[in-house]
Amino acid sequence: MAVSKGKSADSAAPKKGGSSYGAADITVLEGLEAVRRRPGMYIGTTGVSGLHHLVWEIFDNSRDEAMGDYADDIEIALLPGNRVRVADNGRGIPVDIHPKTKVSALETIMTTLHAGGKFGGEGYKVSGGLHGVGASVVNALSTKVRAIVHRDGGEHVQEYKDGGKAVSKVKKLGASKLHGTIITFQPDPTIFPDTAFNWDTIVSHMRQQAYLVKGMRISILDLRNVEKVRDEDVFYVRELGIDAPSVTFYFEGGLRSLVSFQNHHLDPIHKTVFYIEKEQDDVHVEVALQYVDDITSRISAFANNIYTAEGGTHVTGFKTALTRSINAKSGAAESFTGDDVLEGLTAVVSVKLREIQFEGQTKGKLGSVEARGATEAIFGEAFNTFLEENPDEARAIIGKITLAMKARKAAKAAKDSILRKGALDGMTLPGKLADCQTKSAEEAELFIVEGDSAGGTAKMGRDRRIQAILPLRGKILHIERARLDKMLASEQIKNLVVALGTAIGDIFNIEKLRYHKIIIATDADVDGAHIRTLLLTLMFRHFRPIIDGGFLYIAQPPLFKVKKGKEVFYAYSDEQRVALVGKDLPLEVEGGDESGEAEQEEGVEEAEDKKAKKTPKISVQRYKGLGEMNSEELWETTMDPERRILKQVAIEDAQEADMIFDMLMGTDVPARKSFIQSHAKEATLDI
Repeated sequence: MAVSKGKSADSAAPKKGGSSYGAADITVLEGLEAVRRRPGMYIGTTGVSGLHHLVWEIFDNSRDEAMGDYADDIEIALLPGNRVRVADNGRGIPVDIHPKTKVSALETIMTTLHAGGKFGGEGYKVSGGLHGVGASVVNALSTKVRAIVHRDGGEHVQEYKDGGKAVSKVKKLGASKLHGTIITFQPDPTIFPDTAFNWDTIVSHMRQQAYLVKGMRISILDLRNVEKVRDEDVFYVRELGIDAPSVTFYFEGGLRSLVSFQNHHLDPIHKTVFYIEKEQDDVHVEVALQYVDDITSRISAFANNIYTAEGGTHVTGFKTALTRSINAKSGAAESFTGDDVLEGLTAVVSVKLREIQFEGQTKGKLGSVEARGATEAIFGEAFNTFLEENPDEARAIIGKITLAMKARKAAKAAKDSILRKGALDGMTLPGKLADCQTKSAEEAELFIVEGDSAGGTAKMGRDRRIQAILPLRGKILHIERARLDKMLASEQIKNLVVALGTAIGDIFNIEKLRYHKIIIATDADVDGAHIRTLLLTLMFRHFRPIIDGGFLYIAQPPLFKVKKGKEVFYAYSDEQRVALVGKDLPLEVEGGDESGEAEQEEGVEEAEDKKAKKTPKISVQRYKGLGEMNSEELWETTMDPERRILKQVAIEDAQEADMIFDMLMGTDVPARKSFIQSHAKEATLDI
């Protein structure tokens, strides 16, 4: 609060029309109300990823039981009404009275933030939960929750509703010889705009978790289309024998199995998957790796089974030991760099600690200092032994890395001559780029369009102040297996790199991005889809921070222009076109769309009816490309910020995305064929 010089804050009177600010204005949120008021602080977002985060939170509690060797069987069931049921055969949440809260431990855990068995004591030696907010947050963001506990010879139940309020005290339903916990929750639709869970997302996440805990069985059942599911009388829903989609994961191989799975469509440089599991200074370290014939690296890192997308101290220790071991074994005059030894590497690094520190609530980066030393020591010693005892494998790995070093030097020379030299000599923006007037990256937009025809139309129809246009000449270079020197030899890619302003490779700088909206605008046909895929591959492999920053978009131009008399409408799908045209109006169709011609014949027949002749004529034009639009049409449908439709590109699952890019854009033809055949019915084709 600014105060005029010579006056104290207490004496400063509020301005006319202002308001006072005192103790009565301080809001105190009690119980779980804070979670409902600011859900993003606890689950990141109320979008699709936040919705699934609820499942992860409940599952993590069950998984922690398995990590402590208290459980080995977890079941996730999707029930009607967008309910989720998670059951485990662990110890069961305690139901006796908590000495501090004076209510049961179960109710304390379900209704109190920062309450759980992960803050010391002997509840858990290792756990993924650090902040103790999992179950209570899920309870707060649900309309209904039911907790069933089998423990101490009895079956106990407690239900909650309206954002976490206990309906009654814990009730004992009867005797039980079982042990474990069953949590069923229903997300609150007033919190989450979409409460429909994605089957593939859940299956992918659970597959990963099953690899990380050897001997843990995870079953997932999809019972959402079953009218009634009487799950109260069974521990696991699968006991009901309902015929429904299901999948079960169980891996004895652990991380070795995960590396093999990630590399199943790539050619390995060495057949044996390296693996080490050992504990030092109370840090449990587990590492598996294999080199493949590829130019990208894939390092998946986990801390207490939580995926650390941003790496952390354990990854730093791993990379340091890897580079040192390879250089010691090679004995070459010139040492390999960290980038050299990472090329073509698939590795999984997992550490488990009793007291764990993450950087941030989202747990994306491990901060525990002791993890670095333990990982470096354990992995370094084991990998040195592996290279000594497997000379053929060692030669193959070092040969691969030597080629990577030579390619790095060639790429560096090309990059220096194109980017560094260009920057010093004042390299101008590409001649084909029609830049915008604003110097503010926050409001500037770059449209990447297909061909000079669309480029010319876009240049005439744009808002010159904030919108820049870069036309591409046909299809850009397929970069999935192309090194940087070959990429920068491509005029189109070089133009795009210079236009973005970020540079590329090790001198990439997201702070220099010239446009905060980069919009891919290609034609709505097969060639346009292919160009869009090539651009997305380029962005994913070499401009990932642009995607992560939310700067990349895909334009959605209309497919049809519909004229009803003097009125003009645009349809973005066949369904919208049918809704606009109707079935009782005569048509005059422009363009060669077969579906339109069929409707024209129907319209001609109806035109024989006197009643139909009195209705206004309709013409339908099918747009095959942006170049078919005039500048006014392109502006009002695709470029006008007030009316256009843009799809923001985001990465839901980086590992899954990486595997799909490998499969679709790599050299494994059988895997690509299988993927296309499996998903053919989901595709929207323009034939």
